[in-house]
Amino acid sequence: MLFELFNSVSLIFIITALLAGVILSVILIKHRIVALLVFVWLSIQAVISLRGVYSSFPKAIPPTIVLFGILPMLIAILFMLLSPSGKRLINTLSLKKLTYLHIIRIPVEIGLYYLFLEKAIPQSMTFDGQNFDVIAGITAPFVAYYSDKIGRKGLLIWNFVCLALLLNIVVTAFLSAPSPFQQLAFDQPNIAILYFPFSWLPTFIVPVVLFAHLASIRKLLKQAKN
Repeated sequence: MLFELFNSVSLIFIITALLAGVILSVILIKHRIVALLVFVWLSIQAVISLRGVYSSFPKAIPPTIVLFGILPMLIAILFMLLSPSGKRLINTLSLKKLTYLHIIRIPVEIGLYYLFLEKAIPQSMTFDGQNFDVIAGITAPFVAYYSDKIGRKGLLIWNFVCLALLLNIVVTAFLSAPSPFQQLAFDQPNIAILYFPFSWLPTFIVPVVLFAHLASIRKLLKQAKN
């Protein structure tokens, strides 16, 4: 199934990915090189997707989108969490801004619902199915605004709960995508992520949200030690 680049659903994901990039760049304002790499990565993923690398080899092992899109982001996240320089960078980030970033999960969920209507993903990946990730996006601005009143323990609980919501949809999406590992949604698989701009979801938006949670949890746990 081919997607027109500038239909309304595509625009939702393009705007959301760029918004995520802008918010992340603001969070990383003191680290301009890292912020610049965000948009370099988005450009690389756009080119790879538009050339059909992901859609042409869905049965590859490992799947090309995992090899060239998801795995590099996971490695980058691990580097940020485990390396001395990465830890120093995380220490400079604003916990409140990291929480506000999760607002992007609202338009993502709206876009996923319309992709389901276009038969590009299964119903289980939407809030009309088993995906409740929109709760994280709706609650994020309130949690960020009242973070001082919620306190460290409350913020930890929120981050762990919303991280579980994220992992739920990630597992569902992975098992529903056309690949040798597909276990779900054979009647209406998750084919959208193989095409631009929807490929930005697993290769950029989801890793950014994951990083925001893990960085926040690390900062909150460090506060407890201090």
